[in-house]
Amino acid sequence: MAQYLDLKQGRIAFESYGDKGPLIIGMPGMGDVRQVYRFLAPRIAAGGFRFVAVDPRGTGESTTGWDEYSDRAVALDTIALIEHLGGPAALIGNSFSSGSAVIAAADRPNLVAGLVLIAPFVRPIRIPRWMVWAFMGMLAPPWGRFVWKWYYRSKMYPGSPPPDLGSYAAGLADNLKEPGRMEALRGFASDDHSESGSRLDRVDVPVLIIMGTADPDFPDPREEAHLLRERLSAEVQLIEAAGHYPQAEFPDRVAQRVVPFLSGLPFTG
Repeated sequence: MAQYLDLKQGRIAFESYGDKGPLIIGMPGMGDVRQVYRFLAPRIAAGGFRFVAVDPRGTGESTTGWDEYSDRAVALDTIALIEHLGGPAALIGNSFSSGSAVIAAADRPNLVAGLVLIAPFVRPIRIPRWMVWAFMGMLAPPWGRFVWKWYYRSKMYPGSPPPDLGSYAAGLADNLKEPGRMEALRGFASDDHSESGSRLDRVDVPVLIIMGTADPDFPDPREEAHLLRERLSAEVQLIEAAGHYPQAEFPDRVAQRVVPFLSGLPFTG
């Protein structure tokens, strides 16, 4: 059941799994909602943590109408949520929200005990201009939400699609039908992650990178994971055959790596 944090321009929806233990905040990727952690969250809570899954501004049950949709804006919302719930917290970012996690850790290290970055977009990646135009055109009305549903369902889970993927993707499309949702999606899609990229060398907390080896969003997922390992002094776990959402494709394999990592973090503050 959703709870809400009221901020200056709107409210953020979040949901708790477990009520004891160190705080873990899970943020979804672009165009997704907090339920992307529906399989991983109970496994982490069973490991002795309070897992809080968040709908970023403009998505899921959070309100629309914000003046900015970016890595930086979501980082500020996340910092506010940590302060509201009582930190410090470990942050789990997926895709674009990994950039928000990096910004929060760099700017407020007293509130962030560690990072788990799943399929992380945390730096500008050189993409041919025509591909950028094509992607933004794909998200344009009136077909944007239908194309997003098709892409999400058919391309992003190449290894072991969860049994509810069809209904889950349909729910994402229904959510995008609500006023302001597609504007938020297109806003996030236009962020080049330069804000988080500029902070990579300032992150001074333990980092674990989870990357699916079949992730279609990266030219070479293994190479990206190892590059970020060097930049962030991170641990890396490659999930063979997984796509962009290994926490939903292979939740047991992800949890087996993430729970021990979280157990070793210094939750103080």
